[in-house]
Amino acid sequence: MYAERPARLAGAVVWTNTPAGPAGAPVLPDGCMDLLWHEGRLLVAGPDTRAYTPQGPAAPWSGIRFRPGTAPALLGVPAHELRDRRVDLADLWPAGRVRRLRARVAAAADPEEGLEEAALLLAAETGPSDPLLGTLVAALDAGRPVGATADELGLGARQLHRRALAAFGYGPKTLARVLRLQRALALARAGVPYADTAARAGYADQAHLARDVRQLTGRTLGALLSGG
Repeated sequence: MYAERPARLAGAVVWTNTPAGPAGAPVLPDGCMDLLWHEGRLLVAGPDTRAYTPQGPAAPWSGIRFRPGTAPALLGVPAHELRDRRVDLADLWPAGRVRRLRARVAAAADPEEGLEEAALLLAAETGPSDPLLGTLVAALDAGRPVGATADELGLGARQLHRRALAAFGYGPKTLARVLRLQRALALARAGVPYADTAARAGYADQAHLARDVRQLTGRTLGALLSGG
């Protein structure tokens, strides 16, 4: 069973999930990164370009999901180094720092509270996030073309691509595609017909929507909506 709530860290979401079986539901690309707690371990989920299906026996997971572009500064690692990966935090940080953070999470009333406190601590140590990244995400999520967005931000194409790789794990065109997928899923889950979903989310037509969903998730839109 999956549950989530807004975190006290702006834009972040705290969640918990106990899969019903050994293979949990697929995690779909969303432009985000997560700090995870699983069986006493701290891990980082990098940005996905395809659906990720958890492996192993059913066991509880807890996590805090950071809004797109914010986790690399908090964790001190460029997003592209973690693309499509789940990595033990001990592989990224000094052992002593990981032990202290793990002890903080373990001592909390529940892992979700501990992860939230850890994220607030990291944010306090790091300082405010780059406002340009938030502007970029908002523009692409609104369906703005990448080229026009780069011009509005005063960035050349190569500079924008470099900034996007470090912050999101991939270029701005892939980020726009992932955000468009999430818009389409939200519309379809709300009962909007597929043809209308395609038009409102920014696809050329329903066939374009179907192809993109299949390429990014490995499943049809109907299978995703039914939990298949």
